[in-house]
Amino acid sequence: MQAVPAAQPLDDQARHAALRAVLRLFEHWQCSEKEKMALLGVGRSTLHKYQGRPDSARISNDLLERLSYLLNIHQALRTLFANKENVYGFVRLPNHNPFFNGASPMDVMSNGRVASLYEVNRQLDSLRGGQW
Repeated sequence: MQAVPAAQPLDDQARHAALRAVLRLFEHWQCSEKEKMALLGVGRSTLHKYQGRPDSARISNDLLERLSYLLNIHQALRTLFANKENVYGFVRLPNHNPFFNGASPMDVMSNGRVASLYEVNRQLDSLRGGQW
């Protein structure tokens, strides 16, 4: 039986492309500086460095995980909705499903915890699969 090859780690170019994509996504989501810092798990000066020179950023595995969840959330929204208003506006809308309990996805995601990004991603995946 052959072993399944391990996933290849992303090179710096791919990591930087992910960061640039998320920074553009933040513009569409109309994120405040505080929200951006919480979503990326960084301080103000690091955020400013990322925004000014994303291609020179040192992207840790923690940041890469956050970028991955944010991009997956965006992809789920693109799959769920046909219009840009919903694709980009959904994260700001109060949600009354049990997990969100009246909070918006952005309220949940911007608490700074990676687990919150994971949970929002999981909720959208279940909605995408018709289980929500």
